[in-house]
Amino acid sequence: MNLLTETHQELSSYLSQLENLKQQMDFILKNFRPVFDGEVFLSGKEVCELLHITKRTLQQYRDDGLFPYIQIGGKILFKQSDILKILEANYNKQW
Repeated sequence: MNLLTETHQELSSYLSQLENLKQQMDFILKNFRPVFDGEVFLSGKEVCELLHITKRTLQQYRDDGLFPYIQIGGKILFKQSDILKILEANYNKQW
């Protein structure tokens, strides 16, 4: 019976494949979001990162009624499609 170590070719191949799978899963988890009834919901942090604004600015937009939101308990969510509509509606073409 042979002892399998990391230097064994077959085991090394399996470890390499596992590492590739892990990298692919990390990419999927980071870049893809599940949809709920065809809609993607964003957290406040994600909206701030997307628009390059502070949490305080986002709160002011909410308070002013500029951004619609959903509040469930203490969690506030924004529909991605609502954010895109607001951006399109406020687009100023300069030429």
